[in-house]
Amino acid sequence: MELSVIYSRAMAGIQAPLVRVETHLSNGLPAFHIVGMPETAVRESKDRVRSALLNSYFEFPDRRITINLSPADLPKEGGRFDLPIALGILVASNQLPSAHLHQHEFLGELALDGTLRPIPGVIPAAREATKGKRKLVVPASCAPLAAYTPNSAIIAAEDLLTLCAHLNGSETIEPTSATSAPTPHHYPDLDVVVGQELARRALEIAASGGHNLLLFGPPGTGKTLLASRLPGILPPPTAEDALTGLALRSFYDSTDVSAWFKRPFRSPHHNATSAALIGGGGKPRPGEASLAHGGVLFLDELPEFSRNALEVLREPMESGEVTISRANHKITYPARFQLVAAMNPCPCGYDGDPEQNCRCTQSQIQRYRQRISGPLLDRIDLTIAMTRIPPSTLLNSTGLSENSTSVKARVVQANALQTQRQGCANALLAGADLTKYCELGAAQKRFLQTAMDNIKLSARGLHRTLRVSRTIADLEGTSTLTTEHISEALAYRNPGLKQ
Repeated sequence: MELSVIYSRAMAGIQAPLVRVETHLSNGLPAFHIVGMPETAVRESKDRVRSALLNSYFEFPDRRITINLSPADLPKEGGRFDLPIALGILVASNQLPSAHLHQHEFLGELALDGTLRPIPGVIPAAREATKGKRKLVVPASCAPLAAYTPNSAIIAAEDLLTLCAHLNGSETIEPTSATSAPTPHHYPDLDVVVGQELARRALEIAASGGHNLLLFGPPGTGKTLLASRLPGILPPPTAEDALTGLALRSFYDSTDVSAWFKRPFRSPHHNATSAALIGGGGKPRPGEASLAHGGVLFLDELPEFSRNALEVLREPMESGEVTISRANHKITYPARFQLVAAMNPCPCGYDGDPEQNCRCTQSQIQRYRQRISGPLLDRIDLTIAMTRIPPSTLLNSTGLSENSTSVKARVVQANALQTQRQGCANALLAGADLTKYCELGAAQKRFLQTAMDNIKLSARGLHRTLRVSRTIADLEGTSTLTTEHISEALAYRNPGLKQ
C-alpha cells in the first residue's frame, strides 16, 4: 500500500474538528511535503517524524512523501499531528498493518527518540472521538485528563514503538480509566472572618443564586479575605461544567487533573489587558474570564484596571460566553463566571473612614469612581460597603464564627430548590421566566415601583433585583416574594457608591 489515511483532530477553541491525515508515497526524487494549511510547527514535524522513526528502529522511506491534512481550508497548528503523520508513513510503507487503524484517532507530539509529549486540547478531542465511536490515542501524560470524558476509550501511548506493538497485536495497551470519584478539595474557610455580618450575608446570597458581588471599603477591612472564601461555599459543579473547565484549563496544562470538580478562583492582576481577561492572540486562547468558567473571577482594586479591560467583561457577564473574531475564523469560549470585585472608596482608600483622614479632593474621588462605568455597575447584583472592625473585636474574638460547612449546607439547599424549580440558578433566569418564578402581589409591585422612581433603577437593575429577591426567598424556603425580600435586595443595589 502506498496510500494511507489516519484520523486525527485539530483544535478550534473547545471544538475538535476531524482531520484526515492522508499519506502518499510515490516515485521520484526523495522529498517530504505537507499540505493542507499547516502552520510552522506542523511543517517542522517532518524533521521530528524522521528522527522519531529512525530512533524507533523503523525505516524512513527514501521516496517522495506527500502528507495532506484534510480538510484543506482548516488551519492546523502545533505538534499534535506528529503521531498520525508518522503512523501514516509506516502504513503507506507497509511497516504497520492498517486493519484496525480506522477504529482509532491519534494525537501526539513526537520527541526525536520516539517518545510522545503532551499536547493541549485533549478533552475536546476525546469528546468528539467518543461521539464518532472511535478510540483516542494520546500521550500517556495526557491520558488521565482525557479519560474524564464520559464513555471514552483512551489509549495511553508512552512512545511510538510501544504503540505500534499495540496496533499490530503483539502487545496490548489497556484503555485508561478515570478516577471514579472526585477528590475532595480544600478551600479557605469562613470561620476566620471576624465580624462583617452584612458582607457574610451578601456572600451567602451570592453563592446561593450565582450573583455578582462588589465589596468596597477602606484597606484592611477583609474584602479580599471574604472574596477568597466564596468558592468554598459554592455548590459542587455539575459534571458538564467540571469537564468544560478542565477542557479550558488544558490549553495551558494538558496533564493536570488535580482541579477536577474544583471551583476555579481566578484573580488576575489589575494591569491585565483586555486580551488577558477575555482571551485572544494570533491563535486565540481562553482568557481569565473563560478560565473562571463555573467559578469565581475576582478583580481586586477594580478601578485600577483599564477602562477597556473592564468594558470587555460586560458581554460575557450577560451571555456567559466570549467570542473572539479574527479575519479568517471565529472562536467562542464559555465564560459563565461569578464576578466578585473589590475596591477602595477613593485613591487613598479612607474616604468616609472615621479613623483615618482622607487626603483626596472631591474631584479626585469622582475621577477614581468614574473609572467604573455605569453599565458595568448595573450588572453587579450586590454591592456591600464594608467598615473597619474595632481592634477590641479582633483581639477578643473567640474564633466561633460560622464556618464554611454550615453556610454551604444552606447554599446547597437553596440551589437545589432553584434547580428543581427552573433548572438553573436564579442569576441565569431569563426575562420571560422572571414573571413566572418571581410573581409579585399588588403591594410588592407598588413598593418596587416607588423604589424604582426614587433610586432611578434601570430595567436591568429591576430584573437583577427580582433575581436577588428570589434567592433571598429561597434561602428562607418560601415560595412567594414578600416586601421584606425585595427591600433587602434593593438595599444591596449600589449603597453609598455614587459616581
